[in-house]
Amino acid sequence: RSLGSVALRKAEDTEGGLHFNVFTVDFNEELVALYGGSLLRQTHFLHESIKAILRLYKDLKTPPQSVVLVGHSMGGVVARALFTLPRFNTNLVSLIITQASPHLAPVLALDPYLLDFYSAVRQKWVNQAKKLRNVTVLSVGGGYRDYQVRSGLTSLPCPPGDPNKLSLVATAVPRTWVSTDHLSIVWCKELVLATVRALFDLINPETRQFSVSPEKKMAVLSHHFIRHPVRMLEETQEPSVSISDFPESWSEVNTLRLAYSTPKEGQVKYFLFALSSRRKAYSHFYCRSNNLELSSWVYGCVNASSCVQTVDLSSATELLPPYKVLVLSLSNLSSVTHLLVSASNLNGKQFTVECEWQRRASQTLSVPAPHVLSFGLTASDVSVDSSGLLHIIRLQHFHQVYQALRIHVASQCKVHKDRLPNVYRMHVPWFGEDSLTTASVPSVTEISGMLHTSRPDNSSGVFLLLHTAPNCQYKVSVRTSLPRVLGQILRFCGPMVPVYTAVTLLLACRGQLCSILKSRRSADMSQAVGKGLQPHQVNLPVYILHVLLSCSWFQDVWSVLYLPPMDALPSTTPDMTFHEGGVPVEEWPHPLAPLFYIWGAAVAFWGSALLRLIVRLISLILAPLHRPSVSRDCGTLPRRTLLLITLSLAVLGGVSCGALSIFAAFLLHLYRVLRLQMTERSLSHMLNLAPRQHKEAENGSAEGDSQSRSTECNGAPLLSECALQEVRDDLQLHLCLSALFTLPVMLIAPSLIHWVRNLRYSPQLDPDPCWPLSVPLIIVYMLLINCNTLKLSNSKLLPLTSCIPLPMSIAMVTFSPLHLYRVSYFLLAALVPLASCVLL
Repeated sequence: RSLGSVALRKAEDTEGGLHFNVFTVDFNEELVALYGGSLLRQTHFLHESIKAILRLYKDLKTPPQSVVLVGHSMGGVVARALFTLPRFNTNLVSLIITQASPHLAPVLALDPYLLDFYSAVRQKWVNQAKKLRNVTVLSVGGGYRDYQVRSGLTSLPCPPGDPNKLSLVATAVPRTWVSTDHLSIVWCKELVLATVRALFDLINPETRQFSVSPEKKMAVLSHHFIRHPVRMLEETQEPSVSISDFPESWSEVNTLRLAYSTPKEGQVKYFLFALSSRRKAYSHFYCRSNNLELSSWVYGCVNASSCVQTVDLSSATELLPPYKVLVLSLSNLSSVTHLLVSASNLNGKQFTVECEWQRRASQTLSVPAPHVLSFGLTASDVSVDSSGLLHIIRLQHFHQVYQALRIHVASQCKVHKDRLPNVYRMHVPWFGEDSLTTASVPSVTEISGMLHTSRPDNSSGVFLLLHTAPNCQYKVSVRTSLPRVLGQILRFCGPMVPVYTAVTLLLACRGQLCSILKSRRSADMSQAVGKGLQPHQVNLPVYILHVLLSCSWFQDVWSVLYLPPMDALPSTTPDMTFHEGGVPVEEWPHPLAPLFYIWGAAVAFWGSALLRLIVRLISLILAPLHRPSVSRDCGTLPRRTLLLITLSLAVLGGVSCGALSIFAAFLLHLYRVLRLQMTERSLSHMLNLAPRQHKEAENGSAEGDSQSRSTECNGAPLLSECALQEVRDDLQLHLCLSALFTLPVMLIAPSLIHWVRNLRYSPQLDPDPCWPLSVPLIIVYMLLINCNTLKLSNSKLLPLTSCIPLPMSIAMVTFSPLHLYRVSYFLLAALVPLASCVLL
């Protein structure tokens, strides 16, 4: 809608009767970012939509042969997936513009269909890059305000040096310079204007259709999205100017710096800078003006006497928010004798022109970035005496995404007068993620130094470009920002948190089983979750595996066992790279693993606390609807009923949705937890009302060692402290199991939501990523409904079962960070022996 409305307004103001027809492909807002089963169907639908749109113009004399695709989020991924279809004509699409589209990898890999789809698209565009060179792709990320798709994922995976693929962030787009959230990037006015201007410039005036020339497309996109020179694209060069035309309007500048403000009255004014006397002492010529009109303003004179022959040098102009800037290297101007700067204001508009000769070496400083572990306690400072208009500060050792800096720039001037504002630009050479900050003079400005991608090679580091005011002093202070470091780590490694949450809960379940095995009693859930934080038992074996996989002989053993590659932490470079043998490049320091474990344990602890609170509140609501019970078997199911429900849920999952049957089984187990909570409350109230002598007798009968205590409890009356303890033990055990069961339910939630939203179209989810998991998981859930501490303590499989969670936790950390759907399979592998303890 935004593109269409802006394009219409521009067409109304453009001569020639040219306009665009904008079509929207409606995907019904399906959650394909988390459920990959519909991605291929959406790709086919897009293909049919393109053919239907082009058929609308078949009766024209020169019908269009191709379309331009603009895709938002997963729509951009689907647009690139068109070329994986076997019968797709690649000539139908010549340009793809994507906004906040995760091209590099899915945000969360919750099902295998999503990863298979990404793998197919990646292989197509990488392996057949030469065949697809005529297709130009532009990917724009939203920046740090996009919390759903980090901008590093919007990088296009393509061979290095591909000239027709362009990836950048909205903060680096000229005339935009802002970060957007995931939705507002669609209607961000500045970005919409840049897109519409590019579309109009892509029109071939002869055919009145979009140009098919890859060079023309990249030139237009570079003009509007990378470096916006003030002169319009393909604009004819303005006629040469001569000293003889306006002899009184020419002034030769012999000083090192020019500062000129135009008067209110319109006039013709030119400034002439001789190069002959400056070549040896200076390396660059810098000029800026806050006259943002789209016209040529800097020329090179070939003939020193008359300037009849001039070369337009304005094409190298760079547009900044308050002014335009031109930096010329004198080594590239060997044929030029003079530089000509136009300061004419025939329309009476006032503006300022500032120019100077520069020595780049003397105006470039280096500042070491403080170490991440400095925690912001130390700072790297540098002072700049601004005798120049541009200063470059090289931030040494700043090239990793887990680094985050807090940069303060303080400016102070001795003489207070009107000056052009300062512009501080963070320039990242290896990715289009530059950011600009405008500040007044004097001022104290804070700049956030964070990266969307890590440096892929030994290219130059990050630069801070200071466009400063003359005759002022600047102090730059660089510190590490600990909150932003943690934010960067969480932004990139967020999928690690649910993995370690599952590990913590699984090891908490292991602690419960060990407690039952040792004392025939279950531990308190909060204590069990706290003891689940055991990084030395999980991270150390994983680290040893990483070290062993660097050996060729171990890689051979690994491949012989048909084990999948280890899941490293998410890649941070613009394109994910792998060593031979499928071993991922390790870009994150290993000490971060305990940090992820602590975060996962925190989520597990507070999540389990929230679960206990919810169980207590719901049990209070449901208590009036149930008859008070004092038995530990409340909420259990007879074997026939259990078998019937299990078969019904399995059939339900096959004919409708596997996630639905898993969720139903989870609710049945949750009902068992609620009944235990109600029984525990009833028993506590009854015993509080019992005679004191009766309670003392019961307390005396419960003394002794754990074995005798358990034996006496088996024959104790239902209304006793021993019976209450049994119910509490069962409640703690099932609370731990219920917290563990919650994880698969959360991971399959996108499939369930997708099925519910599309229920009016089809009662069955096809394809269903949960179906292979649903039947065994339902059986385990249903069997564990009848589980209690007595059955487990009497089972011969309990010693073996208590040993399984630890290796499953190690396997989970090894194979699940980039494949979150595997978490459910590892949990199932640990729960199957536990369910067997109920039967044996």
